[in-house]
Amino acid sequence: MMDKIRLLVVDDHPVVRAGLHTLLATQPDMEVVGEAVDGASAVERALELQPDVVVMDLTMGEMDGLAATREIVARLPETKVVVLTMHANEEYLRQALQAGATGYVLKEAVDTEIAVAIRVVQRGEVFLYPSFTRVLLADLVQDGETDDRFQQDGYERLSDREKDVLRLVALGDTNREIAERLFLSVRTVETYRARLMEKLNLKSRGELVRYALRRGLRHDEVKDPLAGG
Repeated sequence: MMDKIRLLVVDDHPVVRAGLHTLLATQPDMEVVGEAVDGASAVERALELQPDVVVMDLTMGEMDGLAATREIVARLPETKVVVLTMHANEEYLRQALQAGATGYVLKEAVDTEIAVAIRVVQRGEVFLYPSFTRVLLADLVQDGETDDRFQQDGYERLSDREKDVLRLVALGDTNREIAERLFLSVRTVETYRARLMEKLNLKSRGELVRYALRRGLRHDEVKDPLAGG
């Protein structure tokens, strides 16, 4: 039997939490292992439960969803965050990606989109509405020449293997999948990720995604370690 995706649901409205819990519990490949009412309790519960995916509201008291996302991603790198929000706004989208979220779903479409988003981010990919993807790509082109963190000279300083790991991290694969594909240990992949963050001055998985989009990197550009040349 395939392991279920373990979920933590975070929202400050009891009715919303209950609805999400009920909806997600009907998915045969998902299990809600906990709930939280704000960002602070979300971090606490995430550290306790170590879920695969956190479904995160943005606007909450005590600690908002963006701050909680940053904390969870920093302390639990393998845990993915799907933002579930009423804000159909590209600025919120940018902030969520910068915080480390890899999914962005509007509450108005939760019934049809949330389960799909959870499965996508669990695979290590990014889930965005098509319209948001166009906005994000346009934004990357517009500010590409002015954002210091994404200058090309940083990329040119990377080794070939670091470039391979960057492509796979940013565009879909987990540490374990990267290790298997590149014939490395998981610990070695983690070391490469730390070097990438330092060399490129990136702070989150979301920034890795943005960097890779700007560079136009793809999985099929990764060199086969068994091939010659």
